[in-house]
Amino acid sequence: MNRISKDEYYLSIAASVAKRSTCLRRQYGAVIIKNDEIISTGYNGAARGEANCCDTGVCWREANNIPHGEQYEKCVAVHAEQNAIISAARGEMLGSVLYLAGFDANGELAEPAPCMICRRMIKNAGIAEVVSKSDDGSIKRTKV
Repeated sequence: MNRISKDEYYLSIAASVAKRSTCLRRQYGAVIIKNDEIISTGYNGAARGEANCCDTGVCWREANNIPHGEQYEKCVAVHAEQNAIISAARGEMLGSVLYLAGFDANGELAEPAPCMICRRMIKNAGIAEVVSKSDDGSIKRTKV
C-alpha cells in the first residue's frame, strides 16, 4: 500500500476546499490543523450576503487590469486564510498549522502564499506554520 503523507493529505483537503471558491481569478482553500485534527476550513469568496463574482461573471480587478497582489480593497472576496481564521477560536489555533492550496483561473495549481494582510492575521491568530506546495510540487513549510 502506498500511503500519502499527512502533509499531502491536508493539502489535498485544502485543494478540495478551494473548489468552493467563488473567485474568477484564483481559487484558494485553507485548512487549519492542530493535534492532527481539523480546526477550521476556508475558501476565498465574497462576504456573506454579497454577490459572488462567479455569479455576476465579473471580477472588477481583472476587468481593470489590476495585477495580483495589488488593490485588495477593491476586491469583494474574503481570503481563504481569513475565512478559516474567523471560523475558529483563537485558543484552538495557538500553535496550529495552516495548509494552503490554490488554483489559477485556468485550473492550474498555483504556488499559494498569504498576502501581507493574511500574514498578519495568521501571526495574530497564533498559527505557527503555513504549509503549501511549491511550483515544483515539493512541500513548502514557512514558520510564522
